[in-house]
Amino acid sequence: MAKQASTQALPKAWKQYDSFKLISKPRLAKVLAIWCVGIFGLLFIASWMPWTQSIRSAGAVTTLQPQDRPQMVHSTIAGRIEQWKVQEGQKVKKGDTLVVLSEVKEKYFDPQLLPRMQEQLQAKEGSLQSNHDKAEALNQQIAALREGLQFSLQKARNKTQQAYLKVQSDSADLVAIRAEYQIAQAQYARQEKLYEQGLKSLTELEGRRLKFQEMQAKLQSTQNKLNISRNEQQNARIELSSLEAEYQDKISKARSDLNSTLAYINDSQGEISKMRNEYANTEIRSTFYQVTAPQDGYVVQALKAGIGETLKEGEAVCTIMPSNPQLAVQLYMSAMDIPLLEVGRHVRIQFEGWPALVFSGWPDVGFGTFGGKVAVIDNIDSQGKYRILVVPDPDSTPWPEAIRVGSGAYGWAMLNDVPIWYELWRQLNAFPPDFVGSVNSGQKDGKKEKAGPGEEK
Repeated sequence: MAKQASTQALPKAWKQYDSFKLISKPRLAKVLAIWCVGIFGLLFIASWMPWTQSIRSAGAVTTLQPQDRPQMVHSTIAGRIEQWKVQEGQKVKKGDTLVVLSEVKEKYFDPQLLPRMQEQLQAKEGSLQSNHDKAEALNQQIAALREGLQFSLQKARNKTQQAYLKVQSDSADLVAIRAEYQIAQAQYARQEKLYEQGLKSLTELEGRRLKFQEMQAKLQSTQNKLNISRNEQQNARIELSSLEAEYQDKISKARSDLNSTLAYINDSQGEISKMRNEYANTEIRSTFYQVTAPQDGYVVQALKAGIGETLKEGEAVCTIMPSNPQLAVQLYMSAMDIPLLEVGRHVRIQFEGWPALVFSGWPDVGFGTFGGKVAVIDNIDSQGKYRILVVPDPDSTPWPEAIRVGSGAYGWAMLNDVPIWYELWRQLNAFPPDFVGSVNSGQKDGKKEKAGPGEEK
């Protein structure tokens, strides 16, 4: 049958030869050729199928917010561990006591330290109030001295004025007495001449002489009185001059006492402020004898063990993992791939411990991966790598609730869609993926435009 079929395909002129009848084409080769053409055709057609470029990187689960990451709880003061209130793995709330400490500094050994400091503070405040009263009394004394100075000055001025008037009065009296004295002296001289002439008797002469002597004594008395008045006037002036100096000395002494009192008041206020500060510090220190949880979470590990172990200021006691953290995946990208990424770029995540079938070029075909978006890109590198933080994509499947901080993860940052032949050509030539612009730059009328090979999206 095969020979007949093969001979039928030969030209009619050749059929007269028996040798050509022996020549035939094997059917297997024809079928193989058809299959090869079909396969290569399918591969050629498949090479134009879209392939999603991606950047793969390994990382670990962390948290987006710094306060959600595991933290060590430190002791604010130095102390000795007296009692543990929690155990590892226990859930605690904010403010729960973790460790109870006792004092190790001899300055704070006294159990009645705060009441005694309060008594000292009250005594100092009482002393300060007494000095305030003393300063007020000195101010009143200075005011009284100034008023007394004015009254005394006015009194001394009046006394000086009186002495001046008395001197004037005595001077007038002396002038009058001198006039009378001169008259009495002249009368006595005439009386004596008349007596010598025999016109007057000795009795009349002696009477005139007596009056003259009386006038002479009165003149001397008036002269002495005037001298006394002048001395009194001079004394009044001297007293007026010394009075202000005397009161000024008293006022200066009172001011000196006042300044000393005010200086003591200022020193007392400074000491009171220092004592209040020390009291407040001691009162606050007493609250640090209980190391409390800074936020809700779980006690991961106790860094100090046993009872009676001594802690230094700022030394860690235990580690707490906050509850309900906002999880994120940190991936480390090379410097060559960082320009291809930006905040909001889609990422597919595979977590260790969750079975997954991954086709990096066709993210919608595989299973076991979870969607995410780039939330943070570091501006500085860490040993040649740049860290990015990926958060869950709200439009994708939620991340598993059982994942823990520190779990391993793999990520594929989704980039441009290109034909398969272009991706193979790029890989063979070790070219980097196509540069991708903004995540919104390729969207138009609500649809995402695909960029061709070698073009930016």
